[in-house]
Amino acid sequence: MKVDPQDPEVTMVTELTEVGDWTPELMSPGSVYVLENAGRQETEDDPYWAVLACPECGMLGLVRKKQIAGLFPVVCGSDTCPAHYFIDNTTVRPCKRM
Repeated sequence: MKVDPQDPEVTMVTELTEVGDWTPELMSPGSVYVLENAGRQETEDDPYWAVLACPECGMLGLVRKKQIAGLFPVVCGSDTCPAHYFIDNTTVRPCKRM
């Protein structure tokens, strides 16, 4: 876990962990499940690539190929979680909070 120096109450997992089986109830913050047909969708420019458990709160959300590649940030879909970060390979880099 990493503590955000700007907000010591906020902690975020800094490494992602790939899970092999689709068991959403067992996914913890930072777990990634790569979709079975990831990368096979020839018609979409930026298809959904994986299901990610938010590294801060654990809420599940879909992430796109360009987000996994670190080209675009990921924002948690929870109404109460402020997580906003980039993925760099398996490392999570939080965006600066204003």
